[in-house]
Amino acid sequence: MDIKKIMVIGAGQMGGGIAQVCAQAGFDVKLNDIKEESYAKGLAVITKNLSRNVEKGRMTEDEKSAVLGRITKSLDLQDASDVDIVIEAAVENMDIKKSIFAKLDEIAPQHAILASNTSSLPITEIAAATKRPEQVIGMHFMNPVPVMKLVEIIRGLATADDVYKAVEDMTVKLSKTPVEVNDFPGFVANRILMPMINEAIYTLYEGVATEQAIDEVMKLGMNHPMGPLQLADFIGLDTCLYIMETLHEGFGDSKYRPCPLLRKYVKAGWLGKKSGRGFYVYE
Repeated sequence: MDIKKIMVIGAGQMGGGIAQVCAQAGFDVKLNDIKEESYAKGLAVITKNLSRNVEKGRMTEDEKSAVLGRITKSLDLQDASDVDIVIEAAVENMDIKKSIFAKLDEIAPQHAILASNTSSLPITEIAAATKRPEQVIGMHFMNPVPVMKLVEIIRGLATADDVYKAVEDMTVKLSKTPVEVNDFPGFVANRILMPMINEAIYTLYEGVATEQAIDEVMKLGMNHPMGPLQLADFIGLDTCLYIMETLHEGFGDSKYRPCPLLRKYVKAGWLGKKSGRGFYVYE
């Protein structure tokens, strides 16, 4: 299967990044969002990223223009009617994702692959909302997408081998490293990362050490580029909580129980960097 035309659903941080790397790799990309202002904001971030690459000598002004020229605006899912793959990067909510995939199943061509950038939700359940479960797959990009090399490729229960191969080949063309993962809650990345972050929050909650001390231990002692509490702030504490709840529900194991302090911060609206306050205060 030869993938040429791509639609990315969601022009936020993840969707915008996915659209950027696809366009940089030479693919024609329709960037879809339900709001005009969200699309405009997403395109502005892509333009800023590309301008930074020009300033650093990584690309020319002409190359930047060519990349932007391969991205077209979409405010309607009907625009998926002629694409080879759709990569959904909407909000991390199963009901919303199933609704999107059910609509895409009606709109997208018969040969089209339907992929989700979900970081923790079951691909098999998303696929069940369609009549083509063998063509549904997970493509979990890491944040920030233009920088991070990993893409977890998640097979659902019914995902066909040729669909997996097509997505794997496309991922390599994006200058990313594909890693095959089976469909379990949290996949690999978040199943390991989130309990570590949750345990760091418990360490703070129990008064073992301050935020700064916990992060310093992990940076200097484990050679992590960023401490777990600072990383949680960058991911978004609401996202961290949602993934922990998905793990807890999916496995029914108390080791995945979200820390009460994490719940308290989310209820207070302290969501991390995006809200100006989480474990740290951001100007």
